[in-house]
Amino acid sequence: MYIMTEKLKKIAELLEVLDTLREKCPWDKKQTNESLRNNTIEECFELCDAIDNSDDDNIKEELGDVFLHILFYSKMAEERGVFDIGDVAKEQVAKLKYRHPHIYSDTKVNSVEDVLENWDKLKKEEKKEYRKTVLSGVSNSIPAMLKADKIQSKVAKVGFDWKKPEDIWAKIDEEILESREAIEMNKQDLIEEELGDLLFTVVNACRLYGVSAETALEKCNKKFMKRFNLLETIAVEQGIELKSANVDKMEELWQNVKIQLRSVK
Repeated sequence: MYIMTEKLKKIAELLEVLDTLREKCPWDKKQTNESLRNNTIEECFELCDAIDNSDDDNIKEELGDVFLHILFYSKMAEERGVFDIGDVAKEQVAKLKYRHPHIYSDTKVNSVEDVLENWDKLKKEEKKEYRKTVLSGVSNSIPAMLKADKIQSKVAKVGFDWKKPEDIWAKIDEEILESREAIEMNKQDLIEEELGDLLFTVVNACRLYGVSAETALEKCNKKFMKRFNLLETIAVEQGIELKSANVDKMEELWQNVKIQLRSVK
């Protein structure tokens, strides 16, 4: 049983600060769920960036920003007479206990897979009044790549999946061919559709091989940025203007960059 520890005292102080700001600060006073939404998304991505960089100090800071948003939404709901932060915590406690019957009840589990299977079953039971279809729980607000992964994971749970991971490569080849045909036809709507199908299928391949498509692409982004930044540095040292460099020179610089970075490892 928790008593008023230093942790809880600090949270209480933060709640008091938020109350004061909501009462006296012109910016804080005018905020709504809608006005904060985009800021919340940005704060979540900044937290993810800190996590990717294994930056504990920044993780702490970004967690504070996300936590403030949670308290802010709860405060505005309290002002509307809907719920408060206590209700949020109470509901989360009940949910966690319900979804962990192997801890809080007599359900037996032997592996992580058993825990996840129970979790999904109990989650469906909880949401059956609101979610009537397999995909009705997929949020429209999450980024497209994350949404694709979630869609594929959900339908896989009801058996709509490839028998073997390697079976997907024929589908990827098919989507590449259809994309090339659309490009040859020069039909922009069809090009968009076929390239979308190709991306969706590649995300599925990532899932089948136990890779997060989002994480894989972000690592690729960072790798490319690191290489291109070094390419720019080399170009400046050699007096080369990138905009005027031909393709062969660019390729020569790029290969030099890869060799340099490989030798550093």
